[in-house]
Amino acid sequence: MQTNLSEQAKRLPRAEEAERILRSCVHCGFCTATCPTYQLLGDELDGPRGRIYLIKQVLEGQEVTAKTQQHLDRCLTCRNCETTCPSGVQYHNLLDIGRAVVEEQVPRSFGERMLREGLRAVIPRPAVFKALTKAGNAFRPLLPAMLKAKLPGHPHPAKPRPEVRHSRRVLMLEGCVQPTLSPNTNAAAARVLDRLAISVVPAREAGCCGAVDYHLNAQEKGLERAKRNIDAWWPAIEEGVEAIVQTASGCGAFVRDYGHLLKNDPSYSEKAERVSALAKDLAEVIRAEPLENLGIQAERRLAFHCPCTLQHAQKLGGAVEGVLSRLGFSLTTVPDSHLCCGSAGTYSITQPELSRQLRDNKLNALESGNPEVIVTANIGCQTHLDGAGRTPVRHWVELVEEALI
Repeated sequence: MQTNLSEQAKRLPRAEEAERILRSCVHCGFCTATCPTYQLLGDELDGPRGRIYLIKQVLEGQEVTAKTQQHLDRCLTCRNCETTCPSGVQYHNLLDIGRAVVEEQVPRSFGERMLREGLRAVIPRPAVFKALTKAGNAFRPLLPAMLKAKLPGHPHPAKPRPEVRHSRRVLMLEGCVQPTLSPNTNAAAARVLDRLAISVVPAREAGCCGAVDYHLNAQEKGLERAKRNIDAWWPAIEEGVEAIVQTASGCGAFVRDYGHLLKNDPSYSEKAERVSALAKDLAEVIRAEPLENLGIQAERRLAFHCPCTLQHAQKLGGAVEGVLSRLGFSLTTVPDSHLCCGSAGTYSITQPELSRQLRDNKLNALESGNPEVIVTANIGCQTHLDGAGRTPVRHWVELVEEALI
């Protein structure tokens, strides 16, 4: 794609990257066929190719409108298009660049600003999120249906975690909302890893991965959180931990991007690259181990929802399914498993109508094989799907931990 960036765009910190990505697109349209929003809306501008054209126009100095912003906002950043693209277009990086420019030029309504600021004020702060969730449950009958669906029904309480006692050690990103919405997930992960002779080292100084801020166009704040985590993890990295494990694939996808996002920061570029190299999804760690040592008695019939951040961003499609199959679980076939469930971080709140349609389509596919329970690898997807009140949805490692003999 030929480009002619405006003088203003040429001064952007990521101008060369944007131009390189734009030039790599060959207009083939393969991405459109797998874009969830294009499938729902049928509008070229609500597909990756159309959004690339919009961003091109913005960076070439053409008028930026609220409609431009709306089409970019509607993107789930599921990165399905990147899996499909034969040219290797790094769409999500171009989208980040384009959204930031549009955000500066198109003022949002008061309601949109308050919603986004509210999300950024609450979600990355576990204590605040927990307090508000507790208050929400107390007033659940008075809440609108959308908010009720976001509250956990009866989360499984966290079991005790094993002490650090093995020579092999990993860090674990605790997450922002997962300790409240699914408090047993990380504890279950620690217990399963302990059975495999791997200990989880606490890193309480680490906080939000930064994805919420970054993807709500507070990009500098997101990178500040990334740097804070790098500082918190670095002593353990120097002491030889072998991985930074994530049980939420959304966080994992962003941590893997630290190296790219901070590559021009002289104080953090090398450390960020090291952190990204150490970032591992839980399934990635477990699948490399002798699973027969777990002593699993697996008898349940499961449907696995593979989050977009696992299969498209981290390229780990099939990793969890492989682990569950090796352990003896019965997995149902899920049609259109490449499509997004509509959670997409805060998307289910900022774009509720589209999100609900995608959720219902995904649940229909997941339930088509009559599973006892649906399992996934990301707390956002888990909460979003479970909020429909249909087949129970849990993190896959909880089912593994429960099957330990």
